[in-house]
Amino acid sequence: MSGSKLVIVESPAKAHTIEGYLGPEYRVQASIGHIRDLPQPKDLPTDLKKGPYGRFAVDVEHGFQPYYTVNPDKKKVVTELRRALKEADELYLATDEDREGEAIAWHLLEVLRPKVPVRRMVFHEITREAIQRALETTRDLDEDLVDAQETRRILDRLYGYEVSPLLWRKIRPSLSAGRVQSVATRLVVDRERERMAHVAASYWSIDTHVAAEPGAFSARVVQVDGRPVAVGSDFTESGELSAKARKAGAVHLDKDAAVRLAELLGASAAAPGASSVESVTQKPYRRRPAAPFTTSTLQQEASRKLHWNASSTMRTAQSLYESGYITYMRTDSTALSDQALKAARSQARDLYGADAVADKPRVYGTTAKGAQEAHEAIRPAGDHFRTPEQVAGALSRQQLALYDLIWKRTLASQMADAVGYTATIRVLTGVGDEQGRHDVISSASGTVITRPGFRLAYQEGRDKSRYEGEAGAAGPDAEGGSDKVLPDVHEGDPCDVDHADADGHLTQPPGRYTEATLVKTMEELGIGRPSTYAATIQTISDRGYVVHRGQYLVPTWLAFSVTRLLEENLSDLVDYDFTASMESDLDRIAAGQEDGTQFLTQFYLGEDGGGDRDGLRHQVESLGDIDARAVNAMDLGGGVTLRMGRYGPYLENADGVRANVPEDVAPDELDAEKIAELFAMAADDGRELGADPSTGHVIVARNGRYGPYVTEVLPEAAPPAEDEGTGKGRRKAASGPKPRTASLFQSMSLSTVTLEDALRLLSLPREIGADPATGEVITAQNGRYGPYLKKGADSRSLSSEDQLFTLTLEEALEIYAQPKTRGRGAAKPPLREFGADPVSEKKVVVKDGRFGPYVTDGVTNVTVPRGESVEGLTEERAFELLADKRAKGPAPKKRAGGRATAKSRTASSKRGTSTKKGKGGGTARAGSTPK
Repeated sequence: MSGSKLVIVESPAKAHTIEGYLGPEYRVQASIGHIRDLPQPKDLPTDLKKGPYGRFAVDVEHGFQPYYTVNPDKKKVVTELRRALKEADELYLATDEDREGEAIAWHLLEVLRPKVPVRRMVFHEITREAIQRALETTRDLDEDLVDAQETRRILDRLYGYEVSPLLWRKIRPSLSAGRVQSVATRLVVDRERERMAHVAASYWSIDTHVAAEPGAFSARVVQVDGRPVAVGSDFTESGELSAKARKAGAVHLDKDAAVRLAELLGASAAAPGASSVESVTQKPYRRRPAAPFTTSTLQQEASRKLHWNASSTMRTAQSLYESGYITYMRTDSTALSDQALKAARSQARDLYGADAVADKPRVYGTTAKGAQEAHEAIRPAGDHFRTPEQVAGALSRQQLALYDLIWKRTLASQMADAVGYTATIRVLTGVGDEQGRHDVISSASGTVITRPGFRLAYQEGRDKSRYEGEAGAAGPDAEGGSDKVLPDVHEGDPCDVDHADADGHLTQPPGRYTEATLVKTMEELGIGRPSTYAATIQTISDRGYVVHRGQYLVPTWLAFSVTRLLEENLSDLVDYDFTASMESDLDRIAAGQEDGTQFLTQFYLGEDGGGDRDGLRHQVESLGDIDARAVNAMDLGGGVTLRMGRYGPYLENADGVRANVPEDVAPDELDAEKIAELFAMAADDGRELGADPSTGHVIVARNGRYGPYVTEVLPEAAPPAEDEGTGKGRRKAASGPKPRTASLFQSMSLSTVTLEDALRLLSLPREIGADPATGEVITAQNGRYGPYLKKGADSRSLSSEDQLFTLTLEEALEIYAQPKTRGRGAAKPPLREFGADPVSEKKVVVKDGRFGPYVTDGVTNVTVPRGESVEGLTEERAFELLADKRAKGPAPKKRAGGRATAKSRTASSKRGTSTKKGKGGGTARAGSTPK
């Protein structure tokens, strides 16, 4: 189109939405993310592999100049953009308005080299009004933002390529280290260390039921003879009363004392005047609404209310942004524009009345460490907000659930305070027996909300406290808080304690991180940026550093080894303050207050740029020999050491006896009792079932790392294979015959399996017969995902394990005559059942499928991840898995001759410099064209 204006955005979805707001003279195309990046060193042109670019694709000796190449999967995109640019007389770079978007725009300029006027166009929401404003207020490329993002990219390349090889050599191949991921891993490991060090203390509480004239209520004993009753928060991590509790004279109730006191309280009703209201206090209550969403708080709240993980939340938010329903979803600002303030206040007034709206617009300060104010908060798009009902028909259930959350939070932020009062009633009861008399105080607290204000629209969720249920632990300030209404009693009123129950407790260790609480902690510490949190958590999960147990993140022993290696040898790299300071340095580069090359020089080469001891290069080079055995070991006490072996963690005692550690045992669960149990299992060399009549080989039943199985003992047999050993033999035999092995059926038990059972299992696969039509042999086999038939490349699931031995050829042919389905034939009852999914509102169950157990709400199916058991799956985790699957959408179709690649990130560049074309399709900075 002659005389057209080309607008380049990042995603096709955004391009489609924006094109509808522009006139016919505009043509909108997508770069589909980054178009080029630092290549892997192995992919460099041959003549560069031995030069200064050979190690990092960055010349660290000459200003950290990068060598870029167009990503292979983006060459077609670049060709299309060049073709469209030839027909345009203006170019608008409309990539996202953050640092990464600015860098993408810079890379587009460097690759396309336009000869027409170029304008940088930014907007924080995709609405007709916002796009028109953006066209009228274009600007130049912000070279400081580019420098900051490119510096970040090079920093991450240097960090990863210097440190990751240490992990490969000393722990395990294919591991990775990273500026943010390694610190996030350390956070999770440190929390598990606290849990392992925690010593549980036992204490007892007493709950009473008080009958009063206006009405009955429940209370908890808080004081005996003027001394406070100890609760969980009064104990240290070593299981002792804290100094503060001892100074206050706290009473530590044991079982005998608590039961005795509860019996006396329950009997006190028979003594007239034994109980009376000692005091009634009221305090005013006022609660301000939470600020509008930032990226971090959106991820936290979606986790609490919708049970989503961070990746699912960000994918859904991005789809809402690109479709024009919300503002930009990567922000750490809580600010709202004047138009948004007017829209929120007007809509709140229309829906909830003038009294529910704050007297004047609310302005929130950002408390996150290192927060930037570049964007607005996340809110509904437009100068007039659409209600969830108005957009319901255009959005998926998942999109609507998140939009509803954002809409409510935005409106609530401009509504009036919630006002009321908190009331506390203290009941004095005199009890006694032959052992003495006691004055016992029971206390009950509740809240009365007189003007709900913002609570009409929204209440912020909260993370569960380790002291949940203790007196004063819960309050009305968050969803789920105590809004208990108490009777209208007065000081001195008579009452009766007609019932009392004693209950025992153990102090709880600090709670594990959920994705929400990990995000919150990283933000508070200033580690990483909101836009990176979802990717960071996904990375440490993919690397095997954490596994999910419900919503909680459990570190693996592999994470302990990685963290220990870095703590002992490169401590700065996993230091929380040091990592936060690097983020602050990048912020200063973005603000034009610091130079990216100078920062990289100091980080990698040292203060003087000569490779002094402060630089990462010198630190790594001077490490010397690291004792891999020590790094991969942890002393558990009692002469027992946990070691990370080639095939996973195992225990070793002072006598050299080893025992595997099952995957489902969390580090803090490896106590003395569990250790003894694992060694007992390892010492059991299996139950001898008898000899196979056909071979004379002894058949034994054993408990392996992946469950019970039977195997034959070969003469002079090699140690058992990696997935069957007990830790005594971890390497497969280099040569020689392998023993036959077979897993037990689900209906079989290790203690009752017979020789006959074992021989039948070892006889599999069973040849059933040949298909008369094709001549192909049909066999019955037991696989990883259950029993099945196999005929050539065509397999069909069987409904039970017994069919492996009973199915006839006719029955097998009948199964093959049926249309092939993805199911397993006859429907089986669910393995687990949960409530209704918060998005689809359909009942969620866990079923046994062809490829293992899976979670479904009847619409969306998702396999239970490896490392998670059906028994350990919680309702919240099931909802989270479904949400993540919905957010990912359908799997992309594979294209011949290639495969889909992940969105790449850009490489670094010195501010204000241009580039020249290098060999192999790459570019380097001006003055540094590779030779």
